[in-house]
Amino acid sequence: MSLKDIIPSSSPIAFPGLFGDWQFTASNKALDIGNGVYWYGIFIALGLLLGLWFCSRQAKRFRLDEDKLLDAVLWCVPIGILGARLYYIVFYLDLYRTADGALDFGKMVRIWDGGLAVYGGILAGFLAGWVVSRVKHFSYLDMADNVVMGVMLAQSLGRWGNFMNREAFGAVTEVPWRMRLWAVTGAYYDVHPTFLYESLWNLVGFLLLWLVVTKRRRFSGENLLFYVFWYALGRLWIEGLREDSLYLFNVTVFGAPVRVSQALSAVLLLVSGTLLLLGLRRSRAKKTQ
Repeated sequence: MSLKDIIPSSSPIAFPGLFGDWQFTASNKALDIGNGVYWYGIFIALGLLLGLWFCSRQAKRFRLDEDKLLDAVLWCVPIGILGARLYYIVFYLDLYRTADGALDFGKMVRIWDGGLAVYGGILAGFLAGWVVSRVKHFSYLDMADNVVMGVMLAQSLGRWGNFMNREAFGAVTEVPWRMRLWAVTGAYYDVHPTFLYESLWNLVGFLLLWLVVTKRRRFSGENLLFYVFWYALGRLWIEGLREDSLYLFNVTVFGAPVRVSQALSAVLLLVSGTLLLLGLRRSRAKKTQ
């Protein structure tokens, strides 16, 4: 049994190395009505709205029509959420079976019970964006170069939903910025605040995209490739610290189970890095002609 199985969503949170005995005790629900209005959903919604606002302000910079950008977002967001849910279900399929082994489709659609995988949402969302670009006749790469800035901003804010849910934390540690959580047994554990690592990593990536990469953008798709490279690089090492990773079924390497996000990050890191270098080389070659 891992830590994620014994840490309740109501656990107090402390950072003893930074704030001493002070504890954060707020509920993971903003409103306890019906199934509840969770802070997790609120942070994701706020992140999406902030990202959309930022992208709309940057649309002209990428030669995009705001209406077409909005059309793309209206398709990409729900399909991205669906992709995030399906990705999670595929790798945690046993959680969605009844006692006799049959699939419990009712449980699969209860998204309010949790179970979203960021990579699934990203892949589904960008695939939906490509389809919309073909139908609406606009440049997919220019659109993606704009959207990835909003995505990184949304991801940075959305990770705080994991904080409110007392999830997406790492292994036991003694680093000064450790996060303390209490288990159902009453014992406490000091762990890596990996939600915070990823939030800050995404925020830095957003600032680099906005203030550096976009200003020197040399070819369509450069921002997209930088986003994939940066996010995959961060996820590759942060995922190794987490306690609640999705695993690649029963696949093992050197006797250790393979974390899906690390495997996918390694592939995306290699592909995006290669394409980014080739794109920069081509842009330099054109300037010298």
